[in-house]
Amino acid sequence: MAPVDISVPTSILDTDLYKLTMQAAVLHHFPTVPAVYKFTLRDKEISFTPHFVDILNGVVSHFTDITLQPAEREWLQSACPYFTSEYLDYLSAYRFKPEQVQITFVPYTDNSERGTIDIVMSGPWVETILWEVPILACVSETYYNTIEEDWNYDGQEDIAYSKARALLEGGCVYMEFGTRRRRTFHAQDIMVGALVRASTEMQSGGRLMGTSNVHFAHKYNVAPMGTIAHEWFMGVAALKGYETANSLALELWEHTFPDSRALVALTDTFSTGAFFKNFVQVPDLARRWTGLRQDSGDPFAFSPRAKAVYEKLGIDHRTKTITFSDGLDVEKALKLQKQSEEIGFKASFGIGTFLSNDFCKASSGGKEKSKAMNMVIKLASVDGKPCVKISDDLTKNTGDEAEVRKVKQIFGLPV
Repeated sequence: MAPVDISVPTSILDTDLYKLTMQAAVLHHFPTVPAVYKFTLRDKEISFTPHFVDILNGVVSHFTDITLQPAEREWLQSACPYFTSEYLDYLSAYRFKPEQVQITFVPYTDNSERGTIDIVMSGPWVETILWEVPILACVSETYYNTIEEDWNYDGQEDIAYSKARALLEGGCVYMEFGTRRRRTFHAQDIMVGALVRASTEMQSGGRLMGTSNVHFAHKYNVAPMGTIAHEWFMGVAALKGYETANSLALELWEHTFPDSRALVALTDTFSTGAFFKNFVQVPDLARRWTGLRQDSGDPFAFSPRAKAVYEKLGIDHRTKTITFSDGLDVEKALKLQKQSEEIGFKASFGIGTFLSNDFCKASSGGKEKSKAMNMVIKLASVDGKPCVKISDDLTKNTGDEAEVRKVKQIFGLPV
């Protein structure tokens, strides 16, 4: 049986890099704007208990103890030189406020001991932005230590190591993106350690670029990695209008990080078609940004589509990178690597749940999977204005239904 202790995050850096970069951007451009975040569980067969909510609330109450330590700041300044002293001062003074988080048990029926949960985070955008990743990680860890306990850590290091070998041997340049849906903190620690060990022991065409988890990047002396999340585009669109939101979000990002040499644009916040339509209208952006991130829809259709866009703009697509990050496993990454080589794109891969939450039920002797939770926390509103995401995968659309219809009409998408 899995251990029963629930890990409370001990480092403010136990989060994804893009939460810090987006916090810096929000601090720069929208320091006083209020925001609301909401939790969505996509797995309808998963249920919770009142006891689970009590434990989770207890975990969240301890977040007040989390601060940026002097040694962490010194390392962060060296590892991420694009962070200004002003931002690092802000992060050093930052304190989580548990009163910003409301976790509620919602029973399926009256007096039911099983149900779902509502999680809402409200407060200044620049503050609430840091709740998403650790809350999701804590939901997962609490669930797998109190409700779904039929699993253990047996073989996890070997499993991660074998995946790393396959990726490296296949020539894949990849990043670990698994924090939000990791089984536990300890599971991610084991896994990242195995990935790093494989990368040092193997000489091949592939490469481990690093991890999105800033704490583990620090611990294992690898690069903290990340791009931009949907929420940046969602927030900018709600505040500034949708028609040119994609290009404006990229321009505001450049203003925040003028010396950044790695600019990878997320393409599917309001559908890839809407992104490319805006992208071709601002050719200088397409030239400056070094790559694109594909995160929903058919990944094998994305590269030919992106090549056509770059050709239309007179840009050599072979100078650009495509980062694939949607539900990847080794097999899919190897196929996308082969396609990218044939088309001429440089490819990289952000691999998450497949690395950080790949377990079997202990009672099955390794024959039956212990399913990872499919859950998200998305920006629901900024400054009282609803935020939406219109993915290339219809199951991933989020936000107010009326606002989704309105935005689809703006971009000429089927309603």
